[in-house]
Amino acid sequence: MPAFSRFLRYFMAVGRLGSIRKAADELNISASAIDRQILNVEADLGMPLFERLPTGLRLTAAGEIMMAAGGRWQKNLSDVRAQIEDLRGLKRGHVDIAIIDALAKGYIPGAIRAIQSRYPGITIGVRVLENDRVREAIASGEADFGILFEPQSYRDLTVRSFVEVVLGFLTPAGHPFGEQREARFSACAGSPLIVPAEPLAVCQQIAVLEGTSGLMIEPAASSDNIQMITSLVMQGVGIGILTSLDVITEVQRGTLSFTRISDPILRPMTLALCTAAARTPSYAAGIVLGEIESGFAQLSYPVSIERADL
Repeated sequence: MPAFSRFLRYFMAVGRLGSIRKAADELNISASAIDRQILNVEADLGMPLFERLPTGLRLTAAGEIMMAAGGRWQKNLSDVRAQIEDLRGLKRGHVDIAIIDALAKGYIPGAIRAIQSRYPGITIGVRVLENDRVREAIASGEADFGILFEPQSYRDLTVRSFVEVVLGFLTPAGHPFGEQREARFSACAGSPLIVPAEPLAVCQQIAVLEGTSGLMIEPAASSDNIQMITSLVMQGVGIGILTSLDVITEVQRGTLSFTRISDPILRPMTLALCTAAARTPSYAAGIVLGEIESGFAQLSYPVSIERADL
C-alpha cells in the first residue's frame, strides 16, 4: 500500500501537469524518482501510461483509466481518514443532555449505562430542568439534545421521536381505587389528594379538569417534586395525580398503581426527543441520540405502563 500510494501521488501529479519536471517541483521530489516509479508500474502492467512527446507527457488510454481510478482511490482514502478522525473525536467526546424531572429515573439512567458499556470513551452530562428550560438549553446549544413535553410550538427544535403520555391517579399497591384501569376526574371527589405544583407541566391539565368538571380540589398536600409526590402516596397520605411517565418505574415494580383519567376534554401530552433545528449533532452526540431514540417508544402509554396481569 505505501509503495502504491507513493506511485499514485506521483502519477496523478504528472498526469495533471503533463510534465515530470513540473511534478517534481510541486512534490519536492527528484524527477528521477518519479520517472522510476512510473516506469516500474508500466513494466508491471505491460503497457505505457503516458505518451512521451517533445512537448511533454500525455495520458494513454491505460493512463486515463489509471487516472480515474486514482481519483476514486483518493476520495475513498479521504473518507476513511474522515471516519478515523470521527473515531478519534468519539474517544474523547462529551455529550450534554437536558431532560425533565420525570426522566431522572428508569429509562434514561438505564440507557446511559448501556451507552457507556458500548462506548466507554463517551462521557455524558445530564441536566434535569424545568420543561421550558429544556427547550432553551437545546436551542442555545447548552445541550446537544433533550426531552421535553409539548414541543409543537417551538420552531427552533426538530422532533426526532415522540410518544404520548397521559394523566392519571396514583395509589399504593392494593388500594381499591387502583383496581380501576380508567376513571373520570370526578371520581376523586371526597378523597385526600396529593397534587403537583408549578412549574410541573401537568398543572395546566389539572386546571382544565377543574374548570370543566366543576370539582375544586382542596389538596391534602402538594409538591413541585415528582419523587416527593410518589413518596407521599406510598406513605398513604392520599391519592396522587401525575402522568404515566412519572411512575413507569414504580408501576412496573408493583409498588404503585396508575388509573388513567378518562375525561374526554383531556388529551394525551406529547413527550418529544428534540435537537436544535439550526445545528447538526456531533458524531458522539449522534451515537447517544440514536441509542436513546431506539428505545424511546417504551416511555409511551399504555405499552410500558401496563403490567403483565392487566
